[in-house]
Amino acid sequence: MSDIRIDHKFIIDMIEPNSHVLDLGCGDGTLLALLMKHKNCRATGIEIDEKEIYKCVEQGVTVSHGDIDSGLEDYSDQRFDYVILNESLQEILNPDKVIAEALRVGKRVIVGIPNFCNISARLQIFFLGQVPVTKGLPYKWYNTPNLRFLSIKDFRHFCADRNITVERERAIGIKKEVFFKRNFFAFVGIFLIKK
Repeated sequence: MSDIRIDHKFIIDMIEPNSHVLDLGCGDGTLLALLMKHKNCRATGIEIDEKEIYKCVEQGVTVSHGDIDSGLEDYSDQRFDYVILNESLQEILNPDKVIAEALRVGKRVIVGIPNFCNISARLQIFFLGQVPVTKGLPYKWYNTPNLRFLSIKDFRHFCADRNITVERERAIGIKKEVFFKRNFFAFVGIFLIKK
């Protein structure tokens, strides 16, 4: 598993073998294909981009065309062991509703977010007076898909305000895990949550 993205490694590590998994905004299906291969998961995804759906199918991943902002009303309560929202929360219109729905249909939810408050972004704002562009945030203000700009600390507060339990939290810096001052040094936060 040495050539696997570090965020995918952390997510795979959080999921028990033989689990039933739903990935919201699954992209090209790479993470789901890895879960099927390494954890023998029954995996399915929801994706809005048709080009990405074709890539999922090429990898043998079951995927539905849909907008996760529209809700998950077609799924029954606790249908999945895990629901994944990796790199998609900041791009959706109503994150409160989507997380509530994910917690309804999943026993646990894994959320991966870019940390917009890492040191690199803070320094660019302070010294350049511009919206930051970093390896983890590679877009300019005018072409970013991000609608929300949150931090690891913001997501912790979001969970606390809604009585959502954070069972596990991991943070990623430059190609390694961050253990100290995560909101300051990490580029990505990954949370395992449940209601």
